Amino acid sequence: MRLTDYGIYVKLDEYAGKEALVHISEISTTWVRNIRDHAREGQKLVLKVLRVNPQRGQIDLSLRRVTGREKTEKLLEWKKSRKAESILKAAAERLHADPSKIEGIKTKILSKYSSIFDALEESAEGGEKTFTKVDMEPEWATALAETAKQKIRIDKADVDATVEIFSTKPDGVDHVKAALSSAEKVKVPKSASVTVYTIGAPRYKIEVTARDYDDAETILQEAINQAVNTIRSLGGTGRQLS
Repeated sequence: MRLTDYGIYVKLDEYAGKEALVHISEISTTWVRNIRDHAREGQKLVLKVLRVNPQRGQIDLSLRRVTGREKTEKLLEWKKSRKAESILKAAAERLHADPSKIEGIKTKILSKYSSIFDALEESAEGGEKTFTKVDMEPEWATALAETAKQKIRIDKADVDATVEIFSTKPDGVDHVKAALSSAEKVKVPKSASVTVYTIGAPRYKIEVTARDYDDAETILQEAINQAVNTIRSLGGTGRQLS
């Protein structure tokens, strides 16, 4: 990054270090008295492309037009990309492999995944079998999965709810079991799980563990609905208590 009186020259990580300009008018929504109040040497910035002039080799960027959400999402993506690169390099060193082999590994992973990090994150939980779908050499699959497990922390979200499920039918016990079983069988991602246990009949707890809170809440509601709808279809009674 180079700071001048009229703007900031930056090198674009995603375009092989090509240089581009953020004009002073595109640095902030307020008056810019000193550019150094808004950027410093070596800082990573999330910028929006305004114009590209291939003939002049000129790229104009904006800092002030980037929203807070865009900045957060892009920085997270950048951090994940760096983490993925470090895992690939560590795996190569572990195998004493030529670093040039890494590009081929990336190509294989991206043939099935939207990002390298997504595949590595999945392998941190699922192990080397994650890479069977991309025709990965066994030794690379093992090295990547084990390295990912060491370097990627898997965050989990846990949510739960209490339901009341009962039936006065002659075979009501079997109906209750069927309802609770249907809750545990709702479709969930590999990283999620649903567990049902009794608090004291007719009350039961449904617990869900997932990657993030939104996913966990969605799965929990599906499990509740499945249990309640199943017992009602069998002539019993079901409802969510909390």
